[in-house]
Amino acid sequence: MFTGIIEELGQIEFVRALNNGARIRVRAEVVTLGSNEGDSIAVNGVCLTALEIAADGFSADLSAETLDRTTLGRLGPNTPVNLERSLSASSRFGGHIVQGHVDCRGRFLSADGGGDFFTLRIAFPPQIAPYIVEKGSIAVEGISLTIAKLSDNYFDVAIIPKTWQMTNLSSLRPGDDVNLEADIVAKYVERLASTYLH
Repeated sequence: MFTGIIEELGQIEFVRALNNGARIRVRAEVVTLGSNEGDSIAVNGVCLTALEIAADGFSADLSAETLDRTTLGRLGPNTPVNLERSLSASSRFGGHIVQGHVDCRGRFLSADGGGDFFTLRIAFPPQIAPYIVEKGSIAVEGISLTIAKLSDNYFDVAIIPKTWQMTNLSSLRPGDDVNLEADIVAKYVERLASTYLH
């Protein structure tokens, strides 16, 4: 489990195709500290099992499901990626419950604003519409964000300077795909309602 508070901006070293999957190598320095092989590290919001951990980075395997549902298989060398280690029992909970189980890809539409403050607009597919509410939480590229404005097929999020500087949001271009994970609480509420109210 994660909080959506990014610890480090890493870089893709390579994504190498394997039989029915891929292996990714990420350059990083912070998230490797205290991490052991088999620990979970979120890369752009995708929970991965860290392998071959070194002082300058780690590797991870990507299943066919991960390649199909997320953006990771499409990333090239030197692409910046948001990194977060999994939550420990003594961690402070600063964001919201992020599982690292990406629901789908959304699309970055625009970043408007002045100075270091921005409003980002993200398009989302219909399947996650029931889980998105104004002032609710959503993870975009693994970042815990609050929905400031909601339309039928896009939402806006307000970005503070720290988030702009510490994440890959500033490198996005209109049309880029982004990983989206809806709030798990909303999913459970819908499941309970559909089970017991029908």
